[in-house]
Amino acid sequence: MSTSLAAGALIGTGANPLLELSRGSNPQSGGLRNAGGPVEEKSITQLQAAMSSGVMTSRAIAEAYRARIAEMDHDLRAVIELNPDALTIADAMDAERKNGKIRGPLHGIPILIKDNVATADKMETTAGSLALVGARPPRDAFIVERLRAAGAVILGKTNLSEWANFRSTHSSSGWSGRGGQCRNPYALDRTPSGSSSGSAAAVASSFCAAAIGSETNGSIVSPAATCSLVGIKPTVGLVSRSAIIPISRTQDTAGPMARSVTDAAILLGAIAGADPHDSATTVPRAKREASYATGLDANALHGMRIGVPREQYFGYSTAADSVTQHAIDLMREKGAVIVDPVPIEKMGDVGEAELEVLLYEFKAGLNEYLATLGSGSKVRTLADLIAFNAAHKSTEMPYFGQELFEQAQKRGPLTDAKYVRALAKSLTNTRARGIDAIMTKHKLDALVAPTNGPAWLIDLVNGDADGGGSSSPAAEAGYPAITVPAGYAFGLPVGISFFGRAWSEAKLIRIAYSFEQAASARRAPTYGRTAVV
Repeated sequence: MSTSLAAGALIGTGANPLLELSRGSNPQSGGLRNAGGPVEEKSITQLQAAMSSGVMTSRAIAEAYRARIAEMDHDLRAVIELNPDALTIADAMDAERKNGKIRGPLHGIPILIKDNVATADKMETTAGSLALVGARPPRDAFIVERLRAAGAVILGKTNLSEWANFRSTHSSSGWSGRGGQCRNPYALDRTPSGSSSGSAAAVASSFCAAAIGSETNGSIVSPAATCSLVGIKPTVGLVSRSAIIPISRTQDTAGPMARSVTDAAILLGAIAGADPHDSATTVPRAKREASYATGLDANALHGMRIGVPREQYFGYSTAADSVTQHAIDLMREKGAVIVDPVPIEKMGDVGEAELEVLLYEFKAGLNEYLATLGSGSKVRTLADLIAFNAAHKSTEMPYFGQELFEQAQKRGPLTDAKYVRALAKSLTNTRARGIDAIMTKHKLDALVAPTNGPAWLIDLVNGDADGGGSSSPAAEAGYPAITVPAGYAFGLPVGISFFGRAWSEAKLIRIAYSFEQAASARRAPTYGRTAVV
């Protein structure tokens, strides 16, 4: 899956004209050329309308995205591989449409997926590592099966922080041995964050209609915020993890990344479902919505009680605080009841316990996944991976090492008392004594905080900068979170996150949609070489 823990950092209108809450011009210049074209910034609904009217076909849309990738991705390095069968799939969807068969809102829509999500086709599934090139998974991930059934066109795989950023304590988000360094389309010298780096950069750059990311702690919401996107981190168990390269059975989940709440909700509805290969998904059907994209109301904020955990998740970025405060003021204007501040007292006690859980679960889960690979696999265990990286240091470890791999390898089975204690502490403090307690006490519908600060400079020498973010409560609890664009600081995106109780995706999406409609904050990137200063 993905985590920002190993990376260290996660990363308005006011008197300063460079802090902006709403749409406006972006004076960045000197970047790569924007190829433009018929798909730039187009929503899933707009693309469906174009196909329904005959203005475009699925094949034409896929070709337009491929043209943008060919023109623009040399500098961004967002796409790690294109699907050689994509146009054939698009042709099949066009034929079905011509014959009157429409599978749903994703019919014929090109989607990119993160390179830790298995596909049993002509593409690789490598988590960005050269060690897994040629190691074919035996089947599609369950969410890929659902995407195919929904009529989506799997356009290709996206770059990521290698091994979903769970290899080194000094990694650079968005770097992988296979894909190189992914860059932020809002400022090419800055990080796209991670680990779903390529998915974020690709969606922001209109290389696809939407994309699949994955998260263990921050790796959907942080890159989504850093690239001015909507990202949904679902409740663990809403979306299957089977045949996705794992970190943590407790925290891992896949989720959608898109340019709007509606598009993210459409994609979430397509991938959510019970999978017999993932016991976490075998929850009562009532906990899943038939559709997450219907009934969205621009006035949904009215009467919602929104809590602000100000002491815990503000203060690390003046820019993020400024943008978030204006977002809170806007929500109050739209009728939300703002409870500010609310303390989540126990959340700060979990960090070491979470890392212990991840180290144990990573070793167990990865060894289980690697054992399923075919005869072409060079590695069968975590120990094999450590040896492979050491033997290929010039290509796999030119900038940072594999300290987390080595720590995980020293851990024992999941029956160890140390693991059991750490897991109990993490879940208790984030659920019953954390999110659930504070929401019950203050009768809240959601909590809100800045997702993270503006994108930091890429630094392959020292690794990611140590900033801050609000992803941990929902991540460690296994609860849902959604980030939405809220504004810009020096041309760099800033997002806010709404999070809450387990299985509250539908409510959070309604809240996020209402805020999105009021703020209209997102604007397309202009691919500048650096931030506005």
